[in-house]
Formats: sequence, C-alpha cells, structure tokens
Amino acid sequence: MKHALNQSKNQQSSTVEFMLMYSIQRILGGWSFRMQAFKIMLLLILTVGASSAMYGQKFLVSGKVVDEQQVEIIGVSVQVKGTSVSTITDIKGEYKISAEKGKTLVFSYIGYVKKELTVVGPSMNVVLTPDIITLNECVVVGYGVQKHTAVCGSVSNVRASVGGFRKRENYLIIPSVHQTIVAEDQEEYAGFKENRFISVATEALSTFSLDVDAASYGNIRRVINLGQKPAKDAVRIEEMINYFSYNYAQPTGDHPVNIVTESAICPWNEKHKLVRIGVKAKEIPSEKLPASNLVFLIDVSGSMQGANRLELVKSSLKLLSNNLREKDRVAIVVYAGAAGVVLQSTAGNDKQKIIEAIENLSAGGSTAGGAGIQLAYKIAEKNLMPNGNNRIILCTDGDFNVGISSTDELETMIEAKRKTGVYLTVFGYGMGNYKDNKLQTLAQKGNGNHAYIDNIQEANKVLVNEFGSTMYTVAKDVKLQIEFNPAYVNAYRLVGYESRLLNKEDFNDDTKDAGELGSGHTVTALYEIIPVGVENTFGGVDKLKYQSKTKMKPILKTDDVLSQEMLTVKLRYKKPDEENSRKLEIPVLASDANKAASKDFKFIMAVAMFGQLLKDSDFKGNANYNQVIDYAKAGIDNDEHGYRREFIRLVEAVNQLEK
Repeated sequence: MKHALNQSKNQQSSTVEFMLMYSIQRILGGWSFRMQAFKIMLLLILTVGASSAMYGQKFLVSGKVVDEQQVEIIGVSVQVKGTSVSTITDIKGEYKISAEKGKTLVFSYIGYVKKELTVVGPSMNVVLTPDIITLNECVVVGYGVQKHTAVCGSVSNVRASVGGFRKRENYLIIPSVHQTIVAEDQEEYAGFKENRFISVATEALSTFSLDVDAASYGNIRRVINLGQKPAKDAVRIEEMINYFSYNYAQPTGDHPVNIVTESAICPWNEKHKLVRIGVKAKEIPSEKLPASNLVFLIDVSGSMQGANRLELVKSSLKLLSNNLREKDRVAIVVYAGAAGVVLQSTAGNDKQKIIEAIENLSAGGSTAGGAGIQLAYKIAEKNLMPNGNNRIILCTDGDFNVGISSTDELETMIEAKRKTGVYLTVFGYGMGNYKDNKLQTLAQKGNGNHAYIDNIQEANKVLVNEFGSTMYTVAKDVKLQIEFNPAYVNAYRLVGYESRLLNKEDFNDDTKDAGELGSGHTVTALYEIIPVGVENTFGGVDKLKYQSKTKMKPILKTDDVLSQEMLTVKLRYKKPDEENSRKLEIPVLASDANKAASKDFKFIMAVAMFGQLLKDSDFKGNANYNQVIDYAKAGIDNDEHGYRREFIRLVEAVNQLEK
C-alpha cells in the first residue's frame, strides 16, 4: 500500500513538471496565453495540495469486530501496521484507535484469520473468519505411533502417585479452533481424601477456612470441552459451587460480611438434610475502590508458547489494563531462565505504554518461577501503597523447573512474603503440563485467589465483570466454625473444602492464616446432615464408654430457645488493615429444614451433585446426570452472563460421554 501511494505521488509530480514546462513555453510564445497558463498552474498546485492533505488526514477510527455469526469478539488486537499504536476490542466487541487515512489496520485474534484493512473513514466494522487448519499429526498412543488428521481424545492410561499428588502421564491430542496440537499430558493435582461423616457425639464442631477460588470449575470445563472426563483430584466441589454468584443479602452495619443460611431435604439422599451456609462480602463501588499497586508477573518460559498460553495471557492483561485508573500503577516482571523487569511502575492511565510492553512479550527458555516471584515482591514493596491495594498477579502454567521449584519450597517463601502486605493472585493457563497443585498452594499461602483461564471470555469474567472481587480484599483470614446440636443431628459431612480444614482450636487463634474475601464476593459451603433417628450407614463409631449418658442424650426443655436450634454458625474475620479478629454468630432452626429450596439452593445442589458424580464419590447416593440437569434448570434465575446455562450444557455433554 505504501509503495502504491509513493508511486501515485511520483506520477502526480511528473505531471506537474510537464504541465509547468508546457505552460511556460506558451507564455514565452505570446502574452495572450499568460492568463491561461496562470490558471493551469494554480489548478495543478491546488490538486497536488488536496491530494497530500487527503493522505495525511487523521481519524479516530471506531467500529465493531464480530465473527461470521455476528457475535461480538472480545479482546481482538487492533494495530496500525508498521507502528506501535494499538488497542483491543472491549466487552461489546468495539474499538477506537487513531489512524491516518490510507494507513492499514491489522485485526488479529487467537483462532481467527488475521485481517488487514485500509483506513478510508472514521467507521470500520470487521468480520473475522475462523482459522481452521487440518494437520497430519504424529501421535504417541502407548503402543506405537499413528498418524491422524482428525481430532481424537485421550489415548493412554499410565497413572502414578508422585510426591503426595497424582501425576497423569499420558498423551493427549488437544483440539482447538486454530489447529490440532499434540501435547504430553503431565498435569499435576494435589491428592486428598473426601470428607466423611462425623458423629456429633464424638465431635460437635466443624472448622474450616473459606475458599474463594474457582479454578477447578474452569479447568474441568476445559477438559470436558475436549471430550474427556477430568481427573478425580482435579474436581474440588467447593470451587465449582463458588464459581457462580448467588443472591445473598448485602452486609449491614459495621461488619463487611454477612451470613446467609438455608436448609432443605438432600436431593441425592432424601433421608438426609442439606444445609447451605453463604457468606456475602460488602460491595464497594468501582469509583470508590482504593488505588492499586499491581505487578504483572508473567511466565515467558518455553512451556508458555502457544495460543492458549502466553498469547492468551497477553490478551487477558490488556483487558485488565483497560480498567486501570490514573491513580493505579502497574509494573511488569517476567521470568524464563532468569527474572527481569520489562516495565517499571507506570501510571494506569498510560495504557499505550503498558499494552505495548505486554504486546512485545515472547516465550522461550526454562522456568525460574521462584526468582520471578522474589523479584515481583521486591518491585511491589518498592512501590507499596500503605492504604492501597498491593497485589502481584501471576500468570503461568505452574511448571517451575529452575531454582525454587518444589511445592514445599514455594509455600515457605510465600508465607514469609505475605507479611509485607502484598497479596498474590494466581491465574493458571495452558493444558497438558498444567501444575494445579503448585498454583493452588501459591494462592492459598499468598492471601490471594486462584482462577484458571482457558479462553478470553473467562478472562473477561475474572478481570472485567468480577474486577472488584478478584482484586480488592474487604475481609481477610475468614474462618467458619459450625456447632451441631446432638438433639437433632446424628452425623454431618462437609461437602468439599478438604484442603481448607482447620483444627477447632484454630478458630480463635488469630495467628492462623485463612481465606480472603473480595468486594462483592459470595462464598458457599454445604453440610449433608444425618438427622437423629436415621442410621449412619457410612461407618460411624461405637458409643463412647466414658461419656456420661447425660452428655450423650441431652435433656432439653420445651421452653428452651436453644432446643429449637439445629446448629450455630460462627464466623471470624479481620479487616485488611487489622490483626485482631471479629466474630459473627447466627443459629439455624431445625424447622427450617422442612421448607422448599430456593432457586439458588437448587442450582447449588445441582453443582454439588455434578461434582460428586465426576469424582465417583462414596456419598453420591442416587444422584444421576438427568437429576443434575433438572435441578440446574429449576435453579436458573438471574443468569445475565449465561454461566448457569453453560453449566447445563457441560452436564449434558458428560451425560453423552457416559453413554
């Protein structure tokens, strides 16, 4: 285009020279032609000037980018070709960029054909087409080598227990819109035993830390969309439940958190009761959120090469950068074989500088994750905002292999660093070598949260729609302790939260670390209860020989208020700038268990059943996928973004896989 433009200008210049010479000759030949020559020269000068002005005209170009089905595409990179001027499309698929007429705009997005268009005016709408390439692939199948041109599923079955976690060693063909990829599947998940029923006679208290993470749901969704069932240890039911938001009442008064309870008949075992305990964090309007001191810590090692790894990281962080304000600051640290700073702390409104630094990243080399974390904390502490939100955002597949790399070493380092007042949020990317066990530990010990991002829509959910709850803590070290009344409860089981269990003494110990709640966060826990009079067929224990009969069979008075309570929920939390905890307490009446379940509760039941079926839980009872779908459909209420409907589609897909 540039060559054609220069050629056109040269032709115009030659024409001008010829006409000028011709005019001069006519003038010299006779004064009668003087006025005619003057007119010709003036006309040519105006023509050339207008042409030059046309090519230099600058527009604020705007438009929308959609796919062939006219669906808006979020996060499309829009760049003025040959320059560093760029932007990305917002949640409506719209963009704005300054460009001269005649320049070329380049539109690129993972899985779509790159498109180049010439700027002809201030409005340009674009349609991108999928980039579908079928490649011959050499696939290891455990017994030989085969060639495939079609998308397949998992093809090997070697499994081994390694160092306290389950390591999957097989080979996987991973389909994507862009191309068929062969990747070695070496994903790692922390192993844990499912919570069992506990007799109230032997232990009336249940204590655990809240878990605000939602990485498990995003990860199993990715596996299901590949046509497979996830590894059992990849399924953390509490994270599946907490992926979704629920209609819990806002906190009132001085407390930034509120407790909500509900009980009903358990859908997978009608002889049992199910109690949900919800916690709602106070919502802070975005304009009132404190200033942020952020450090993007980005893994640029060789394992991060690919469209669903570093390229997706870059698109995700550009979405986040678009939400930053002038008072926010961002630095960028990267690590591969070593760690380095690619952007010193920069004002959030200097978006072009931040996005340009992100866009220039490329992957290669080994993975010195520990060195990267240490450098990121150093930069965050250097720019610490005493009354602000100080946070490192780590983007990685968790495959650390240089320096500090073991889960125990990383845990020790993060525990020491969290005392600085800097929190650590972890975003997991990639597939095939995803190290979920490491990333879960980092998030838990770093007073942050953990999400798995498998596409730009998930990045938009976490970094745009849930920006406040992801980035701004309103309560830290949040712990729950439930006391069960033996007059009504024979035994109880906490559904999920296996990695968050605490000793009963930890509840009143303010030195014990626990979970953090962000602005507007909703967190839910479920207890399955075996009522008094119903036999515990899941093991149980013999009656204690040395317990008094009075203690085993409490004598309750009919006029005693306590006699109506099935259990009591106690919650402890600290304000972000305090070290002494505060306590909330709320009873749950036994009569509440006879009420019909709300729509939110029905959907929660569906998610819990789905998780238990995926895990092949010992406690799944008579649950089946059709029942999950029915409860989920009954629980669709406020589904503005379609997350609940997407859940139903996942369950339907697994149901077909089972058949």
